[in-house]
Amino acid sequence: MTDLRGLPSVEQLLQMDAAGGLAAQYGRPLLLDAVRGVLADIRSSTGDASLPGREEILARAEERLAGWLRPTLAGVINATGVVLHTNLGRAPLSAAAVAAIQAAAAGYSTLEYDLERGARGSRGVHAEALLQRLTGAEAALVVNNNAAAVLLALSALAKRRRVVIARSQLVEIGGGFRVPDVMAQSGARLVEVGTTNRVHLDDYAAALDAPGAPAGLVMHAHSSNFRIIGFTAEPALAEVAQLAHERGVTLLDDNGSGALLDTAAFGLAHEPTVQESLAAGSDLVCFSGDKLLGGPQAGILVGRADLLAKVKKHPLARAVRADKLCLAALAATLAHYLKDEALREIPVWRMMALPLEAIRHRAEAWCAALGVGQVIEGRSTVGGGSLPEETLPTALLALDVAQPNRFLARLRGAQPAVVARVEAGQVAFDPRTVLPGQDAALLAVVREALAAGLSAKAAR
Repeated sequence: MTDLRGLPSVEQLLQMDAAGGLAAQYGRPLLLDAVRGVLADIRSSTGDASLPGREEILARAEERLAGWLRPTLAGVINATGVVLHTNLGRAPLSAAAVAAIQAAAAGYSTLEYDLERGARGSRGVHAEALLQRLTGAEAALVVNNNAAAVLLALSALAKRRRVVIARSQLVEIGGGFRVPDVMAQSGARLVEVGTTNRVHLDDYAAALDAPGAPAGLVMHAHSSNFRIIGFTAEPALAEVAQLAHERGVTLLDDNGSGALLDTAAFGLAHEPTVQESLAAGSDLVCFSGDKLLGGPQAGILVGRADLLAKVKKHPLARAVRADKLCLAALAATLAHYLKDEALREIPVWRMMALPLEAIRHRAEAWCAALGVGQVIEGRSTVGGGSLPEETLPTALLALDVAQPNRFLARLRGAQPAVVARVEAGQVAFDPRTVLPGQDAALLAVVREALAAGLSAKAAR
């Protein structure tokens, strides 16, 4: 057995010059915990092995400290070609939105202060006027995400009342968000109409005209990344709105994606816009800030002022309100639309608008710089629960490596991490979603992976 009496004490280790540097970097209390932990591990697992030296013990403590404080939320280079990659944070922000966040975070702000009156103000003003001007809505409210927007609206307007919704819209999206579960949580009474694949206006009418307490609300929900094809039928939103209004019932449209521009202009299917929903007769429309709108995570409600006044007064509104960083970034993002510069300044729209030739030129430049791989045709996707099965033509840098999954793992473990995909058995990098200025870092990570013995065939 190893004689543990030769193990240095905690105090002896902390008196070493190297320990002083670690204490300055990590703080003495955390260093103390790390050293004690390393010593405890040595005592419990040494067996017949020799004791490590003091330098080795401190090195292990430093490794432990770095592991404790290593950020789990870190930037990555998205080379997957999925524009709104939910797992990678959805919409990257514009430079103006990032600057707005920095300005709001660096010091005090007018979050709830009216400079003109010198008195308490409302955080609601920071985006409401912009949303009104953009959508034509009477009023607006921003909360922390779209699930919260739906829950808040239902809680304020339909608690213990019947809410009519088509069975085709009772979907589950990423992260376990289920429309019927959120409706139930709000206290609303779910009334399903139609069948999974076919819903008729008469189905809505029958539910609204059923005996008993009148319905409190009709809800229309975006299908997210789910689509029913084949033998299907569903009335237009305008028809449902007209019927609801004839019966004196409010219509809430969960638009989901928050499109303010026409996606058909980029060769994609048309995604219903917020403006179209309001024009069709929706009384309230809720949508996400970090999908096709291209801003920060947020839930946005626009529509009738009288309804939103009730929503704003509900106790849950405070629990789900947006913070100053969200509001700053959202206001900056909305300003891009008002200044007619969304395609140039908002990353998600800039990516979708990229010409194929520009993408191919960038992929060819990568291939030439690396001296390996080839440029092949491929497809990018929008993602983020928007435009299911819709893709955009792209050009990919493809590397033919012996172990693609091992190569991808090496890329993910780099600094910065690179997330790519496998296409036709090759590791593929899609320039569409690699942000401007990231090329050098991307190529450096790929070179390191190639140098580690994960070779690829020469460029052709």
